[in-house]
Amino acid sequence: MSIERIVDQALQDGYLTPSMEAEVGRICNTASELSIEEYMALDRLMGALLTGEVVVLPRKQFINVMEELVLSEAIAQVAQIDEVSEQSLDVGDIAAYALNRLPPLYATTEEGAQYQRSRAKEELQALIASQVKEAIARNLDRAAQNQKVLGQISDSSLLGQMSGLLKAYAEDYEPDHETNTPS
Repeated sequence: MSIERIVDQALQDGYLTPSMEAEVGRICNTASELSIEEYMALDRLMGALLTGEVVVLPRKQFINVMEELVLSEAIAQVAQIDEVSEQSLDVGDIAAYALNRLPPLYATTEEGAQYQRSRAKEELQALIASQVKEAIARNLDRAAQNQKVLGQISDSSLLGQMSGLLKAYAEDYEPDHETNTPS
């Protein structure tokens, strides 16, 4: 969308949305030079903003309090495991797994966030802990399976698998036997 169209829309609606504002900023930042029409449109917008004819809609800020609660729980549980094990755990994967199984707790103010935190600690802490524990178990199982599979693959079977894959994707490929023979 052009600056002129954005300004016309803002003047018509009486407000400038965050996405309209971002688009004007993007155009101004990426253009090597603005046209006279674009400068005139920006001047009209500035005048309308100064007189109150157009208002800027605020960006709505919100957070999902569940994210911080799950992350804190994941870090605490992973730290306990790290003390007794050398197993590497991905806190991000663990948190994402647990978050996908827990209800979101959004808040738009600090008071709302405090309310959501206290409510979650009273009503959902056990559920949060169990989902994080399940996520860690899955993460550990996946790591163990990967180690088992990688440990079973010998050099020759790996080459065989790669050869089979290449044959499947490049059916007409015929290797040059002179250059591909081992020395």
